[in-house]
Amino acid sequence: MVRRRRQEIHVNHERWLVSYADFITLLFAFFVVMYSISQINDSKYRVLSDTFIEAFNQPNDSQTNAEPTEELNPSNDVITPIEMGKTAQTTANEKDVVISNDGDIPVINSSEAAEVKTTDELSQISDLVTEKFSQLIDDQLIQVSSNELWLQIELKDSILFESGSAETSVQAQRIFDEIAGILKNYSNPVQVEGFTDNIPINSTRYPTNWELSTARASAIVKYMVTKGVAPERLSAVGYGEYQPVAPNDSETGRAQNRRVAIMIAKRKMDRPGVKVQAPVTSP
Repeated sequence: MVRRRRQEIHVNHERWLVSYADFITLLFAFFVVMYSISQINDSKYRVLSDTFIEAFNQPNDSQTNAEPTEELNPSNDVITPIEMGKTAQTTANEKDVVISNDGDIPVINSSEAAEVKTTDELSQISDLVTEKFSQLIDDQLIQVSSNELWLQIELKDSILFESGSAETSVQAQRIFDEIAGILKNYSNPVQVEGFTDNIPINSTRYPTNWELSTARASAIVKYMVTKGVAPERLSAVGYGEYQPVAPNDSETGRAQNRRVAIMIAKRKMDRPGVKVQAPVTSP
């Protein structure tokens, strides 16, 4: 009896390499395609845009045979493609659209542009005032400060008025000549505020510190109007002794509280209007 030799079965343990090679090939092809479509060829874009211009501007048979009185494009508008990196303007919501090379489209509307402009104006006014009154600022007779809504120019009343008086001194007039010369070139609203200490005033003309502080603010407003500042931009407010910046228990503190502040607003705030309802008549 002859024994048959058992046929040996060979097991291929490297079959996974085939699938792995296919996967690597597909992955390589994918990245090649992604890289190719990410490259912008300006010359091809120009050829494509020129083709569209010729196609849209070339009259067809119906336009050629039309009567002369008919105008298919009365405004003679030409469709112009936007090149990459150029700026396009649209009238919708008055927005400026900037198309950048990377495809981002940031939108800046008119209100944001106005906000930037008013902020720059306050900075310009602050720089001019600081330059004009550098010596008085060093002597701590004038302080300039600001926040996101206002620019404040604070002046000590010792360089502006005599005690108990609302008549501006000669030095005050020179100061307000310079301030008015700066402010008249801008459109920002201006509010002049008067402050006093808590020492009661003994005057028939000014019964309380309220009247005195208001009279001083009004005198400054009227003086700046004579120097060219538009009156509709100005307002006068008197706070009397009720907005102190230092305790009134010492002469130093009371001197700090006797002051005038010129508040320059970033923009005009509209007053809430009162609508008058029409009377209802019975039929």
